[in-house]
Amino acid sequence: MPLPALMIRRALLSDLGAVTRLCAALWPDEPVREHEAHAASILSGNPASTMPLVLIVAEVEDHVIGFIEVGLRSHADGCDTRYPVGFIEGWYVHPQYQRLAVGRALMGAAEEWARSQGARELASDTWIDKEPSQRAHEALGFEVVDRCVHFRKSLR
Repeated sequence: MPLPALMIRRALLSDLGAVTRLCAALWPDEPVREHEAHAASILSGNPASTMPLVLIVAEVEDHVIGFIEVGLRSHADGCDTRYPVGFIEGWYVHPQYQRLAVGRALMGAAEEWARSQGARELASDTWIDKEPSQRAHEALGFEVVDRCVHFRKSLR
């Protein structure tokens, strides 16, 4: 299916509802109100982070169909500690529009933003059982730098 004109742009406060729905699709285990509060804080220019953080959206025919949340971090696994690192905090494209280069366009915009902030590298992560996400990252030039299994033990 040919994709109608795709627009990639910084998200606006008016995109809050659409971004919240996409966040809920990406992270279904978290309450929707938390997604909304988090996105609203970024869109209003007051994110909880002390480092810059932005939301970028993909839009087709006036409908937001995907987003990427990118920020700066002081460090990330496998990256040069002498420079801030662009970090992909979240990245999602509605299933109907996946595999049509929408995710690639969002990632390109995130890379451009990170470069404009002085970053020389871009980092990201995903769950070990999310193979489609791993393949998408690798297709866009990311390389695996570490694999980790986290443990916990109750001391009750």
